[in-house]
Amino acid sequence: MKRTLLAAVVCYSIAVSGCRDKTVGKIELYDKSAVNLIDTNATIEVIGRNYKWSEGPVWVAAKQMLLFSDVIGNKIYRWSENDTPLVYLTPSGYTDSARRDGENGSNGLTLDKDGRLLLCQSGNRQVARMDAALDVPVPRFTVLSSGYQGKRFNSPNDLVADSRNNIYFTDPIYGLPKQANDPSRELKFEGVYRISAQGETVLLIDSISRPNGIALSPDEKTLYIGSSDDQHPRWYAYQLDTAGHIQGGGVLLDGTEMKARASVKQGADGFKIDGHGNIFSSGPDGVVIISPNGKVLGLIKIFGRPASNCAFNETKEVLYITADDRVLRVKLH
Repeated sequence: MKRTLLAAVVCYSIAVSGCRDKTVGKIELYDKSAVNLIDTNATIEVIGRNYKWSEGPVWVAAKQMLLFSDVIGNKIYRWSENDTPLVYLTPSGYTDSARRDGENGSNGLTLDKDGRLLLCQSGNRQVARMDAALDVPVPRFTVLSSGYQGKRFNSPNDLVADSRNNIYFTDPIYGLPKQANDPSRELKFEGVYRISAQGETVLLIDSISRPNGIALSPDEKTLYIGSSDDQHPRWYAYQLDTAGHIQGGGVLLDGTEMKARASVKQGADGFKIDGHGNIFSSGPDGVVIISPNGKVLGLIKIFGRPASNCAFNETKEVLYITADDRVLRVKLH
């Protein structure tokens, strides 16, 4: 898809706060509506660094803190405005003592409607809830779902909870030591599931290759799913009924050409939805801004490293981005 930058919009190279000899990225806008979403003079700040693979950020408004996973390190870190990132929880995703290769830590994190921490535990191959108050974390978990029809999940990756405490999550093969060919793999597809408030696990989709990021529209009537398939990364949109069943939908945006043009060839990874229904998604070259209709509005371009996920603060005026070994912050309108 050919894109032309707005004549009135300039792409800015943004210097790292406190590290002026390097640049983090630049902001590119492709549609006039994007001017209302992000300030082209905004600074992309580095607020954390030196992680093995940062992922799954969630903003905890009640504590004014950001939690995020280090998937390879099997840890969750905590960041707040007046503090450096500190280890919040370990182990976070693999709690057995036996050695295990692969991606072992927690990946996607979210809060349920009661403010409890939910985790996609890649190493344990399950979706779990931390059994502790947020201000006194302990590695003790309630398993919410660990398999489908008697078979273990591949490696739950990302999740979102709605206002009725339904939990939607993706289950690609990324966390298995040998991925698609891992001998411990039990399910022969990569699914998208819903855990009901009553604890029932329902398969929603089994046809998406490498399902990854997942989010709900503000009215909870649309479920968005990102596919990080190497050849054909895509974003999907599905209409839901009041019970959370899929009523229709399909491909919202095909990112194949976008990835081919990119310097950092990341697929459609984790994402969040702003108050207007726009998708802020990790993808080729950074965080892609996509309208509810599938139009690419802009890009928070990150130099030299893939973005994995992002999260808004409670007012959606700040976007936190996990990007490989770093965590970044960008202020929005």
